[in-house]
Amino acid sequence: MIHTIDLHFLDNTETIACFLIDSKDGLILVESGAYSTFGQLVTEIEKLGHKLTDIKHVLLTHIHFDHAGAAWAFAQQGAKIYVHPFGYKHLENPEKLWGSAKRIYGSEMERLWGDMQPIAASQLISVENEAEIVIGERVFKAWHTPGHANHHIAWQLEKIVFTGDVAGVQIGQGPVVPPCPPPDIDLEKWDNSLEIIRNINPKYLYLTHYGKIGNVENHLDRIQEKLHDYAAWVKVHLETGQNLEEMIEKFKEYVRQDLQKYGLDPHALKRYEAANPAFMSVTGLVRYWTKKQEESKINS
Repeated sequence: MIHTIDLHFLDNTETIACFLIDSKDGLILVESGAYSTFGQLVTEIEKLGHKLTDIKHVLLTHIHFDHAGAAWAFAQQGAKIYVHPFGYKHLENPEKLWGSAKRIYGSEMERLWGDMQPIAASQLISVENEAEIVIGERVFKAWHTPGHANHHIAWQLEKIVFTGDVAGVQIGQGPVVPPCPPPDIDLEKWDNSLEIIRNINPKYLYLTHYGKIGNVENHLDRIQEKLHDYAAWVKVHLETGQNLEEMIEKFKEYVRQDLQKYGLDPHALKRYEAANPAFMSVTGLVRYWTKKQEESKINS
């Protein structure tokens, strides 16, 4: 059985999830959430009749703080942490990762993310593409799925895939939207990763933002369409010479109007913004198009 745990990020429901799975070799947690939500996570684990030390395995889709920020706290209690090879060094020594984020979030770091401590190499397991991780009677297959982040893994468990961010954000009855933060956004890689998930042909997707999704083919089509819509919007506005601040304000309004088409109330809009801040997508996609322009000049 899969338990979806709501982390109540920034006091919002159904914004960030972790997934708890039992096994004959201890409890398995997919995603750890941020350390700022660690207390809520422990409370929910205890409500299910378990202790923190019952968590023996933590499978991370990638190392962004909302997915991996509390992994170190589980490692300190003896859990093994499974991560993409590109993310391994940043969990062993998070100083660079934390410093990069602090340049973006500044004084908001503690409120948003809490803390991040190093994880001992003895607790970290680097997972290669298509590796199968056997935990008791459970077999997870790791699919490297870059596009949102180069250190991204989608975890397959039988006919289920835990998609992290590669299958987007969908909250309640709202639309599916792509989170596009810097520095790794790559449309070509993301398209390929969505094709990988299609080829798995899962029955259900489990989104970190947020929860269980059926009608998988339709969902994947919609995230791909919206990804290219967002990217095209940024490209057009970048080519007109708008500065970043102007683009961010206009994009926020573009996203707000799009979400309101689905009849979302102010609380639902707040949950979407908490899960997928609009300014981050502008920054990430500007970086993507700028790199493409530079590559074009080099190859011309």
